[in-house]
Amino acid sequence: MKVAVLSDIHGNLTALTAVTQHISQWQPDIVIVNGDIVNGLPHSLACWQQVQAQPAWQVVRGNHEEYVAEWDNLADVDPLTFRVNQISWHTYRQMNGQVAKLWALPLQTAVSAPDGSTLTVTHASVRGIRDGIFAHTPDDEVARQIAPETAVFVTAHTHQPFIRRLNGTQVVNVGAVGLPGDGDRRASYGRFTWTRHNGWQAHIVRVPYNWQQAAQTFFTTGYLDDVGPMARLSLAELQHARDFKARWARTYQQAVRDGRISLEASVQAVLDE
Repeated sequence: MKVAVLSDIHGNLTALTAVTQHISQWQPDIVIVNGDIVNGLPHSLACWQQVQAQPAWQVVRGNHEEYVAEWDNLADVDPLTFRVNQISWHTYRQMNGQVAKLWALPLQTAVSAPDGSTLTVTHASVRGIRDGIFAHTPDDEVARQIAPETAVFVTAHTHQPFIRRLNGTQVVNVGAVGLPGDGDRRASYGRFTWTRHNGWQAHIVRVPYNWQQAAQTFFTTGYLDDVGPMARLSLAELQHARDFKARWARTYQQAVRDGRISLEASVQAVLDE
């Protein structure tokens, strides 16, 4: 049995196309998309359509599907909140009435091997799709994030791939297709095989693609102008394979809300670090 799990595409059509071709050549029995197809780069709708067009691909909801779908229920927001979240608003408009399909996605799926052992897939942890697991997360914390015990627990969300073992469980973060966060610009996904002799085996695969072409779409589509300052952080994440938005949130988000620094200046400060 062969299972491919990809995640965190974030509207990067160039990367998704490369990974789709790579997976097709491997010919897995099952393909699972572990959330965050949309939101980040200019081509969220095209990525959603490409995933939906794949025969029998399973899709799990990520936090960015929720960020986009939440615009369905939001009343008027203040101008600053709108500007900070303008990427998801842009994606919401781009999705053109397909937002209900994002809400309909399951939070978890699982694959059972012939011996009854299970590979469990969810975007972050059993506690929620924004509760990330890292390579350095303490064992006792991970135990709570993956309970009940399963043969393989497949996560994503942090954009940082790893494989670790906790008691009887392989815990695997498959990384990100569209916005890797570990300093390696190559797209990342996970391959899982089950055999009667070896049980479940996990491998992280890196796929080179033309990231410069993906970066160019920020300019050719007008995305930078349409989305505003936060789009510059997405572009930097693509170029450097690092999480600039989390750094902005930790250092400047409250200061921006308090009026101590402008959104534009805070974004520039992060980029200058």
